[in-house]
Formats: sequence, structure tokens, C-alpha cells
Amino acid sequence: MRVPGMYGDIKLLAGTACETLAEEIADYLTTACGIPVTLLDREIYKFANDNTFVQLGESTRGQDVYLIQTMDRPVNDNIMELLITLDAVRRDSAGRITAVIPYMSYTRTDKKDLPRTPITARLLADMIQVAGADRYITIDLHALQIQGFFSIPGDVLSAFHMMSDYVMRTHELSNLTVCTVDLGFAKGGRNWAHALGTPVAFVEKKRTGAVATAMAIVGDVKGRDILLVDDEVDTGGSVYRAIELLDEAGARRISVAFTHPVFSGPALERLAAIGDRVDEYIFTNTIEHEPATLLPNMTVLSVADLLGEVIRRAHQGISVGAMFQD
Repeated sequence: MRVPGMYGDIKLLAGTACETLAEEIADYLTTACGIPVTLLDREIYKFANDNTFVQLGESTRGQDVYLIQTMDRPVNDNIMELLITLDAVRRDSAGRITAVIPYMSYTRTDKKDLPRTPITARLLADMIQVAGADRYITIDLHALQIQGFFSIPGDVLSAFHMMSDYVMRTHELSNLTVCTVDLGFAKGGRNWAHALGTPVAFVEKKRTGAVATAMAIVGDVKGRDILLVDDEVDTGGSVYRAIELLDEAGARRISVAFTHPVFSGPALERLAAIGDRVDEYIFTNTIEHEPATLLPNMTVLSVADLLGEVIRRAHQGISVGAMFQD
């Protein structure tokens, strides 16, 4: 049995894609947990030839290191930065290295569904392990079977509990129906409905290549307040079409909840075009956006306390699963 603290002190190391979140995690560990933690000094920059350079500003030898780096745009640059930093920490003889990846990219490419194509999610898992990670922590994988691509242990968390708690505190539930953006998120929609004690409906969607078309709504939404749920919003097309269908079906007030604000290309323009038809967009900071770029009806919930508590429990050898059973 592992002795708590056998890996030395907690050392947090921030990648350039989520420096604010890393600072919030350090604050949670210091303030709420009484564990003095500061972010490690490091230097990360690009040479003129676009190669990434990483140098640690202090020793991590024998320490319990948590490298916090999300896979936001530019995705491939941030992945390479993660891998290079993992290698730097491994070569500095850290006691244990955990890759904390709030949002993991390439998780939709989890199988060969066309001839002569890669399984990029498996490739990414292999690279993270080879680079030096002993463990990983992530939030709301698009496909849970991706856990099987890793041979190292990990904690796959969900923002569902914090988001559903927020909805229960701030929304009237008596006339609410949970609706998923598509049938692929049906299980997640049922979990939402069970937690909130509401009916559930589903948008049926047909996909042709990269284009998805909302076809019909399965369930009764007429005259109902709607909480439209999904795991992420990428270009915003699915949400836009789902809201059009809900309008045609006679839905009343609409809110949208999802974990990862990817917001590619025209996403924010599409959501802005919906206007006040949506009361509130609720999502987390697994991907950071400048507040000035967001819409007035967007609420960002921080995952810092969630990640900080998991880091504390992992360091001290305490069950993480127990967090969600209390």
C-alpha cells in the first residue's frame, strides 16, 4: 500500500493553454486544503523555426508533479508542448508525473469507421505515456472507451455534478424538460433528467460527412422549459439547429448546458444570432476564453476546485470515487 506523501510534495506546472486555471487550482489547494502550493517556474517559448522549447526553473526530483495543459487551439502546438514538458519533467527525475488535461482533443477519432483511417485517440494516449506520464486526469471524454487506450491509471472526471447542482440552484424545475442535442448523448441526457427529476427528450440527427442535420424531436417539449445538454459545443451548428426544432415544436424558455466550450469557427456568431431565444449558456473553463469574447448570457463554471480536490486525493492516496458518492 502506498504511503501518503511518498512521492514528495505536490508540484503544479502550468502549460501555456490554461495558466489561469492552474492558478485557481493552486489557490484551492492552498486556501481550502491547507497545502501550500505554488506554480513551478518554467520557460516555454518557440524558436524562429517554430520548434517548442521548455526549461524548468526549479528541480522536480522526487516530487509529485501535476502538469496542467488543455488541448485548445492551436491544438497540435499545445499537444506538442504537453509532450515536451512531460519529457522535461521525466528527465528531471520527478517521483511521479500526472498529466492533467481538462479537455482532450481527438477523442472523436476513437475507431476506424472508414477505410484507411487512423485511430488518433489511441495514438495520442500512446504519446502521452511514452513522453513520461505515470497517470492522467481528464474531464468528460467524448467516448468513455478511450480510457482503454491508456495502460497507465487515470481519473476520468465529469463536470455533470457541479453543473447539475448549479441548475438546481438557479432554475425552476417544475416545468423543465431535459433535451439532448442528439441521440449520441442520450445516456448523458438521462443522467441529467434523473438528477433534476424531469422528463427527457432527444433531437434525432442525421450526419452526412462533417455536416449534421437535425431531423426531429423524440419526446414532448410543447409549452415546456428546455435544458439542452451536450458534452461540447464545437461550431455551434448542432445547437443552432436543435433550437430551431425546439421552436417549431412549441418549446418555451431554453437554456443550454455543456462541458467544453470549443467554439470553433462561426460558433460564437451562431450563438449570438440565436439572441435572447436562449436564456443562458452554462459551461466550464476546461477551455479558457477571454471574457470579452463571450456573450452576456454565458455563465462559466470553474473546474478548479474539482481538479484541485482530485489532485489532493491522488497525492494523499484517498479515493476519488468517494467524492461523487457523498
